[in-house]
Amino acid sequence: MTDLPDGDWPGVLRLATDRDAAAVRQLIGGCFAEYEGCVLDPEGIDAWMAAPASTYADKGGQFWVLAEPDTAALLACVGWGPDRPGRLELKNLYVSSSARRRGLGARLVALVEATAQEHQAREVILWTDTRFLDAHRLYAGLGYRRTGAQRALHDPSNSIEYEFVKPL
Repeated sequence: MTDLPDGDWPGVLRLATDRDAAAVRQLIGGCFAEYEGCVLDPEGIDAWMAAPASTYADKGGQFWVLAEPDTAALLACVGWGPDRPGRLELKNLYVSSSARRRGLGARLVALVEATAQEHQAREVILWTDTRFLDAHRLYAGLGYRRTGAQRALHDPSNSIEYEFVKPL
């Protein structure tokens, strides 16, 4: 496992526990609320949020949260899971609106990339909603490129996602 990096984080970076479920829902729900028609689906595609640490561990991955030091509120989160041999998937990168534009997203992506290298992955992939234009710019600036693949999630938000990939 990648050691959590030291440094000037505006909170406590740690592996999530299942007790973080409500805070994870609050963080991601807040991010979704910024986009018309984008809603949580706690009984469907977002059911993983009820037990984030267990869900990721059961699939061979990890989920990290960046928590405010004096509260249970989350500033950001990110996870990863195995995709196929030689490839790791970055998942669920979200940064609260109050914590954006400080480089936290890039630092969390770097954490996943370091983990991918430890697992001898040759590339990292991710899927991101077509509406999340700021995320697309972040990923492109970090060396990810759109593959041209897209998928529909058939969820209440009518989400369509683009695939991005970065060779390591």
